[in-house]
Amino acid sequence: MHASNLFLIILFCSLLAGILSGVPVMLVLLGVPLLVAFAGSLVGSFDLSFLQAFPQRVFGLTNNTLLIAVPLFIAMGVLLERSRTAERMLLVMARLLGGSARSLAFAVLIVSALIAASTGIIGATIVMLGLISLPAMTRAGLPTSLSSGLVCASGTLGQIIPPSVVLILLGDQISNTYLEAQHAAGNFAPEPVSVADLFAGALIPGMLLVSLYGLYVAVYLKFRGTVDAPQSETPADPALPGIEEIGLPERLDATILLQVFVPPLLLILSVLGSILAGVATPTEAASIGAAGALLLAASNVSGKRHVSWLNLCVVLALILLLTLNTLLPGGIRHHPVGLMVAGFIVLLTVAGLLVSSVALWQRRVLQAVLRETVLVSAMVFGIILGASMLSLVFRGFGGDEMIEHLLGSLPGGQWGTLLVVMLVVFLLGFVLEFVEIIFIVVPIVGPILLASDFDPVWIAILLALNLQTSFLTPPFGFALFYFRSVAPPSLSTLGIYRAVIPFVVLQLLALCLVAVFPQLATWLPDKLS
Repeated sequence: MHASNLFLIILFCSLLAGILSGVPVMLVLLGVPLLVAFAGSLVGSFDLSFLQAFPQRVFGLTNNTLLIAVPLFIAMGVLLERSRTAERMLLVMARLLGGSARSLAFAVLIVSALIAASTGIIGATIVMLGLISLPAMTRAGLPTSLSSGLVCASGTLGQIIPPSVVLILLGDQISNTYLEAQHAAGNFAPEPVSVADLFAGALIPGMLLVSLYGLYVAVYLKFRGTVDAPQSETPADPALPGIEEIGLPERLDATILLQVFVPPLLLILSVLGSILAGVATPTEAASIGAAGALLLAASNVSGKRHVSWLNLCVVLALILLLTLNTLLPGGIRHHPVGLMVAGFIVLLTVAGLLVSSVALWQRRVLQAVLRETVLVSAMVFGIILGASMLSLVFRGFGGDEMIEHLLGSLPGGQWGTLLVVMLVVFLLGFVLEFVEIIFIVVPIVGPILLASDFDPVWIAILLALNLQTSFLTPPFGFALFYFRSVAPPSLSTLGIYRAVIPFVVLQLLALCLVAVFPQLATWLPDKLS
């Protein structure tokens, strides 16, 4: 065996041991490759000059404006979670659909899809669903296994339904890797791949996954039925806790429905609509989302009427500004009166954001949001830096050439390569987080896949669907950890693992459908381009 191959095996085993040891992943990805590189240099198997590119990679990371969207989308999700917007939607949706077991299950699924399109924070979503909906579904007669699996699977929808941090990070890697692969193949003018393309490509597969979940629940309840609910519970009362706690009246009217559903839907439309329509970049749309979430959170949490009215005026003024900019010939900038109106609306918006920030600070919400946003963002960017070091060392040992030779010699050509890559990503999902897989695996196998005739958007969506299974596969699935923290003691960890198996199968089914019918991922991006 060649010495470089031996060091690659040592590198892989050391990384796996470091990750399983509980040491922060960022330190493992930075430290282990560096130590193995120095060890390899002592026997002449590694050229330390490869490490000279690391500072340049870090500098390139800090100059990547796309990645600014990551902390902004995280802040948006945390703000909506802290304002209990998702809880309000779940409670109201459950009341609208009635209190039967079937309606409660579909209420959880519908609201989870809406939450996914507005937050994408799986931890908060699963904890909320577990605390509120799981006891209610159990009392209404849903089997505990179905309820548990549905909560875990629904909570992960934010990783495939845009705006999604997974798609942003994956889009950045796919875009860079696709350009390198095409240049290496002799195509010096390839069509660029943007995060907006991935957002558009993920919409239909995301809805397909929601539909598969709903179909499974309907078929399960049709043939397996429900368990006997306690006599004190009636179908008309879902017994969801928290109606009084979060300020919702017992009787729901049109005003309550507008207050609960219209603001999140407007936020979703403003963020996704601006990206898909090409009006804003993902970073600009993330800024819109974070600002909108700040206004919405303050309106829900502050308990002060003047804050809610001011924020409502801000939203109406911004809608007026967009309307004037569309109707006036040449836009607002060519009309003095329009510019004055725009200036006033900007000042009003700034005032609304300042008042909302003060209100949230007084309720000690903004401090918690900033703390959690910084922690999650630091984790993501730390892993990105570590993965950059790993990529350099891996190439220094000739790992990229070895992988290219290995995949190129597989039977089945490019389809055989695609199958093996998807299998490897699925298996890595059992032990690695999605960020690690994106920044470790995609730079290694991406050039091989993207140098072929495969559509890069289709490849990216297949990878995104595959990565979503990592949240549900034991032993390190994030969704399983979060659900375990709120699950009743009577539900064993092994029972949770069994409960998510059907939903992992459904995710793989969605992956196969998109693989067989690429138009599911490519049709909408082609229409919007």
